[in-house]
Amino acid sequence: MQVIVFDPTQILTRHAEERLALSGLDIVATASLHALASPLTAALPNDVLIARIRRDDDGTRIAESLRSRDFRGKAYLVVDDPAQVGLEHRLGLTGAESLPLSPSALEALFVSVVTAHRSVASAPRQATFHGLVGRSKQMLDVFARVEKAARGDANVCVYGESGTGKELIARAIHAISDRRRGPLVTFDCAAVPESLAESQLFGHVRGAYTGAIENRDGVFSQADGGTLFIDELCELSMPLQAKLLRVVQGREFVKVGGTKSIRTNIRLVTATNKDPKAAVDAGLFRADLYYRVAVVMIKVPPLRERREDIPLLVNHFLERCSAGYKKPIRGVQPSAMERMLTLPWPGNVRQLENFLAQAVVLAEGDILTERDLFLDDATVATPAASTVHGDVILPLREVERRHILHTLTRVRGNRTEAAKLLGISIRCLQYKLKAYADAEPLPTSNPPAPAANATVPVLSSTQILA
Repeated sequence: MQVIVFDPTQILTRHAEERLALSGLDIVATASLHALASPLTAALPNDVLIARIRRDDDGTRIAESLRSRDFRGKAYLVVDDPAQVGLEHRLGLTGAESLPLSPSALEALFVSVVTAHRSVASAPRQATFHGLVGRSKQMLDVFARVEKAARGDANVCVYGESGTGKELIARAIHAISDRRRGPLVTFDCAAVPESLAESQLFGHVRGAYTGAIENRDGVFSQADGGTLFIDELCELSMPLQAKLLRVVQGREFVKVGGTKSIRTNIRLVTATNKDPKAAVDAGLFRADLYYRVAVVMIKVPPLRERREDIPLLVNHFLERCSAGYKKPIRGVQPSAMERMLTLPWPGNVRQLENFLAQAVVLAEGDILTERDLFLDDATVATPAASTVHGDVILPLREVERRHILHTLTRVRGNRTEAAKLLGISIRCLQYKLKAYADAEPLPTSNPPAPAANATVPVLSSTQILA
């Protein structure tokens, strides 16, 4: 919780710092309305503004600043003239309160702010948010930024490493926004060949090119009235970036082979696994397009920077996988959880989910062990087969094992389907899986596993939120 203090004389600022800083509150002080703009823009719903109002026009300018920055916190207007009490009603400010500049009124104000701070600090921190899971400061900041961005209609750019949950953030923005009753349409730049990308973005008319046998709408038409999510934006070629820029600027486009200008009413959310500003500096992305699509920037932290969220994610995915694969998994051995907390997880949350899904499919008991999780593989970006582990060439048997486990994960544990895809008999597959389960675990530096009844329980959604 942050307290923003505005006072050109700085007298009120000194009182607030003396009284509130001792309670652990973060104080941001400013003496000018121009400097006040930045903290108001970045403010979260739990933040507080204490503003000294010396003249009527001070109140008017403060009110304009609060509205233009969409400030949702509590605002206290401290008035020099007692006749100005009630100013918030004349200014039409909701969530605001005026009080006179007197020792008793200020003391009551400071007590109220400290009480609110203690209430926020003692409340359980959020664990789930529109499909995203986390209680770390980094993720709580992301949740707050998503909520604030969703209230407006500005273009949003989400960036972060692969597997961090960028598409979930786009879906959350759409679900919270006023466009939630409209469509959410996704276009993945990395998954579409360049020769087809323009047609899929803007649509085409019949005869536009060989094979165009009918008129077809692109994603800009399909998303009209809703949200268009363009994933891996930095993969677009420079010519397509130029065409996208014209649409983002004017909200008009022409189908491939067409002549008619078509208007579209969309909210644009983009994502990239690159730092878009760095891509601009490297000459890989147009600066003018960057400034259009990145009105609001949301950076998603990698899993290694929010390790305290790993137990929450493990519980979340085990609940889902246990239900999906109809296998009652009660929890994870403490030594296995400790090991997961130390791993780099280069594939981030998606990699963690894949490893847990694989473990649930293959687990013999209801408590996951290090052997069930194959944690020696967790430094590989995906559980797919690979002949190289770091700089080490893997034995052929290990390559086969990884390929079989990956195939089982893909078919949700259906051994008959996996055997068919692998071109072996179900009996052969069962023999190999038994051999993997009976194999000696790889030596690790971890302490011996505790007794089987010592578990890290799988928490329900209700318990996570408690």
